[in-house]
Amino acid sequence: MTRVMGMSEISRENVAHLAKLARLELSEDELQSYADQIDDIIEHVAAISKVDTEGVDPLSHPTQNVDGAVSVMREDVVMPVLTAEQALDQAPAVQDQRFQVPQILAD
Repeated sequence: MTRVMGMSEISRENVAHLAKLARLELSEDELQSYADQIDDIIEHVAAISKVDTEGVDPLSHPTQNVDGAVSVMREDVVMPVLTAEQALDQAPAVQDQRFQVPQILAD
């Protein structure tokens, strides 16, 4: 889908209408800029929709294991963690098993 300069599929008026519905105040330059950006997005989606996906099974998410594909997700492994005492043993100040820090905001 090719666009002639200045011949937007999404008009400035379309963007102005959407901005009004969303209660956004946009300048004339912003209205045209957003119309152009939306057109660019539509062009990219149109280009992607033209890709031949014959024989490609849909995935529920990008890292789904299909036909031996390796997931980039790591296995959940339980590992030892510090106890509260170990975590707090080097703290300059402790109160009720928590790090004590200077107050920075008023009551």
